[in-house]
Amino acid sequence: MKDYIILTDSTSNLQKDLRDKYNIEYVPMNYICEDVEYVASLDWEAHSPKEYYDLARNGKRVTSTQVPKHFFQESFRAAVEQGKGIIYIACSSALSGSVNIAKTVEIEIKKENPDAEIFCIDSLISSFGQGHLAIEASKMRAQGKSAKETADYIESIKLNMHQFGTVEKMDYLARAGRITASKAFFGNLFGVKPIIISDRLGQNFAYKKVKGMSNAIAAIADDVLDACEGVYDTLYLAHADNEKGIELLKKAILDKAPFKEVIIAPVCSPVGASVGPGTLIAYVYGKEVTIEGNE
Repeated sequence: MKDYIILTDSTSNLQKDLRDKYNIEYVPMNYICEDVEYVASLDWEAHSPKEYYDLARNGKRVTSTQVPKHFFQESFRAAVEQGKGIIYIACSSALSGSVNIAKTVEIEIKKENPDAEIFCIDSLISSFGQGHLAIEASKMRAQGKSAKETADYIESIKLNMHQFGTVEKMDYLARAGRITASKAFFGNLFGVKPIIISDRLGQNFAYKKVKGMSNAIAAIADDVLDACEGVYDTLYLAHADNEKGIELLKKAILDKAPFKEVIIAPVCSPVGASVGPGTLIAYVYGKEVTIEGNE
């Protein structure tokens, strides 16, 4: 059976310890601040998480890019030359065009090598939701499953990954073009906190709103409980330089649900460019996502 690599990108939120444990590789995106382009490293090499989120706090505009095509060409060709297959688990196509770039490279390489096994999967989510799918793929590989068996399995479970998050300020969503400036203004004025999910189309969708951060944390905890339906394996928590807030969210969830494992990390830089500092997000595996946003 042909060996294969498992590949993600800079939005997967997988820190080095998890990548090493599960032998997961990634292709980097970039982020841009004041016309300077930096590699969006999962190991925060250009800026620490605090430095990165302070850029936004200090009024700097930060944007992110797709994965450059040449990174896919290098990674895919290197694997094929070693006789390996590739499973690339990409950021949602509703948020990034990286999966489409990867598919064009897949076509190029299969013209050169028709027997190459390449599977580019649109995860329909980002951050730890995407990262969890890569971990599950790694577990399938360790069980001796083929690349196709693993890719088919990941495709079958990807809509079981849930995201529940909220933001400290809505300004950053407006700057990223996710909401209108007027919604951000009035949302901030009245203390509105959107509860943002990843819907069936892979869109970030504010499916409900509450007033105040404490109510948002309580709402996320309730949503996590509902999504898991009594099975509490791994809880993933991500925060945009908001350690106090993430500890409050962790407590609110664990008071309701005894998760076997809790993994916490900063929100990865490409996602952070859209949501801004202070953001809190929970990711869990559970029942199938049914909501399809209309905004």
